[in-house]
Formats: sequence, structure tokens, C-alpha cells
Amino acid sequence: MARTWTRLHEHLGCPPGPLTFDMVRQATADNLEESDDLDWKEMLPQPPRDGRWNEFAKDVAAMANTRGGLIIFGVQDKTTVLTGIAPDEVNRQQYAQWIRNHVQPYLPDLDIFELTDGTKTVLVVDVPASEMAPHFVYGGAARDKEQQTAVVPYRDNDHTAWMAEHQIERAYRDRFARVGRAEEEIQRHIVCTTQTITAHAYAPSAWFLAVSRPQRPLPRGAYTMNRDAAREVLEAAKTRARLLHARELVPGPLVGMGPDIRLNPRPGLRRWVCNNLQSPMNREIITELHYDGTVVMAANLSFIREGGAELPGKDDGLRVSERLVTACCYDFIATAQEHQRKLRLDSSLQLTALIISPGKPRAMAPLTSTWGDGAETEPPYTRRPHHLQPAHTVLSPAAADEEGRSSADELCTDLMSQFGL
Repeated sequence: MARTWTRLHEHLGCPPGPLTFDMVRQATADNLEESDDLDWKEMLPQPPRDGRWNEFAKDVAAMANTRGGLIIFGVQDKTTVLTGIAPDEVNRQQYAQWIRNHVQPYLPDLDIFELTDGTKTVLVVDVPASEMAPHFVYGGAARDKEQQTAVVPYRDNDHTAWMAEHQIERAYRDRFARVGRAEEEIQRHIVCTTQTITAHAYAPSAWFLAVSRPQRPLPRGAYTMNRDAAREVLEAAKTRARLLHARELVPGPLVGMGPDIRLNPRPGLRRWVCNNLQSPMNREIITELHYDGTVVMAANLSFIREGGAELPGKDDGLRVSERLVTACCYDFIATAQEHQRKLRLDSSLQLTALIISPGKPRAMAPLTSTWGDGAETEPPYTRRPHHLQPAHTVLSPAAADEEGRSSADELCTDLMSQFGL
């Protein structure tokens, strides 16, 4: 998914939004110079030289290793004359294959698209700053066809340079630090939500708790979601969850929250918050949509309607329905996807889900059905753990429904398998 704020937006004074041909034309007319995040190219990407070295892969990796940027084909780099390219010669599939073959680690978020005014066409390669930097470019050595060389390019103002050993070392340290910070942020959301649940829980209960965080969150102040946008995300997520989970047998959090609460998100700290903890007429639910792209969802798995079965006794396990956990995973994935698309995030999502017993940990009893839509019971062979390990997965930008479905199933399986199911 293309970014909505680039060097061209900054130069032209345009608000965040899709890049257009008119923006490219105006930037070239203004003789906008190349920089570390803008590279003009007159000719389309060329095949690897002698089947070994690929200049296009080098240019893309250099952008990803620096801070991301645009490579625009169809513009002379010295004069910024808009010459255009021949659209019928563009082979995006081939370009993507060159990147897969010559750049490691793989760059999953690359966006390649054409812009035209009907007369002239340019090819835009939008390269996001990579969380997995440094990226190496591999190619064959000139003197020995069997020998492979690997270099780490980066953008130095308007040209490409090669990282020295100490720069590569620093790049690796930065990558590991980013991963550590991401895990710390996810854990912070888990701790904060657990404290909220513990403060409101009136009876022992098991809770589904999940956090989705983009690997490249939106910077603070880059976007402020309004109430209508938050409501649209929740409505779209409810529809998407039903499409993903065709065999839904129990309602998930987006339905269980109730229409009055769901349709009226309340402001929080750089986020919109939907919860019914103050008046839990239905299952207790928490859903948070953060401005930076983070999503938090929690649901009471032990909710029992008044007049139903008795609450578990002192020695009974807290009941955890496999169907309900599945519905929670699908609602969570759908919400994360819709929030990602609303914010036009071009980053993969890190997803963490767990089942907790807030306050004093208690044994949790799994419920499942052997006969599909039959009644759920606790099989005699299952375990009753007091603690479950978190389940983790990653969802790519603008993921297709099949990938969302697979991610939801993966989270559910990883959670429920810890009960011996």
C-alpha cells in the first residue's frame, strides 16, 4: 500500500494522500532535486547484467536501508524533464521477482504502480523504510560466475553508497532495538488492559486479550482519527469478521458489545475506546483504536447470563469456550485489518493474543464440541492450565481475506492447543 506522505507532498505543500501524476509533473517542473528519499530515473529497470548483478535491486535496497522514498521512472535525473515511459514495457511481476532474487531479507511492503495523464506515464516504486534493515544485495562476481558477493547499499543525499563494516553493525543493533521496543509496547498495552480488567472484574473470570501493532506505527500527530472514522472501522470490521468466519456459531465481541456502545466510541489517550465495563448488560468487552494504528481487544470468556448456569465454584475451572475464542480471534483480525486500511498503513502488523485469569490466577477449563455445532463440553483428556503463553503472528499490509482467515485460525489454534485440544 503506497504511503500518503512523501518528498513530493512536502515540496508541493500537499496534505497526506495518494500520489498523483499532477504532483509528479509539478515537481519536475519545479526542478525538484534528487535526495536520499527521491530518485529520478529516465529508463525502466533493466535485467540483471549477465544474469548476476541487478541495479534495480541495489536502488531499492538503498532506499529501504535509509529512510524509504520514491524511485520514479520516466524523468531525467539531471534535468528533471518528464519524458515518460512506455506502459506496455512495464513488467511489475518481473521487477518483484528481481527483488526476491537479489535482496535479503525480503522486502514485503514494496509498492510498484503507474501514474498517467493519458499522454505520458511514469512508473513509481514506493519503498518504505524497512524495519528489517540492513538489506543485502546479492550478485555474481565478475571474475567467477560461481562466486556470490553481498553488499549493503544506502542513500547518501542524491547518490548510493556502500555501508562499511561498522555501519552494518550499527544497522543490526538498530534492528534489534526496534524489535525490542515493539515487544515492550505490546507488553505495555497488555499490562494496562489487564489492570483495567482486574479493577472491574466482579467475579473470577477468564479473558481473551489481544494487541495488534504496526511494525512502523504512524508518528505522533500524523493523524487524528475522529469519532465517525472510528465508528466506520468497527462497522466494517463487524462485516469483515462475518465474511472471514463463515461458520460463526457464537457472536464475537463486535456483536456482544451491543449497538449503543459500539456505535458510540469515547475518546481516550490518542485513541478511541469502546467498552461496556460500567454497565455490562452483555459480555464485558474492551476495544481500542489507537491513532498510531494499534488495536487492543479484550472479552470476558466466562460471562454467564442471569438465569443461566451457576458461576464456577471455588474448585471449578474458569470455562473457556473454543467457539468463543475463535470468534474473538476473527473479530480481532477483522478490526486490525480495517483499522490498518482506514489509516492507509503500509506496514505489517505484529499480533499477540493470550488468555488470562486476572487477579489471582485460577485453573481454566476448555470447552469444545466433537460434533461441530453440538453442545460444548470439557473433554476428559484436556489440561486445566493457570497460565497460557501468548500466541504471535504477523499480518501483511492490505492482506487478502484468506491471509486474515489463516491468521485468525493460527492464533486460535496456538491458544487452544495449550489446553491439550
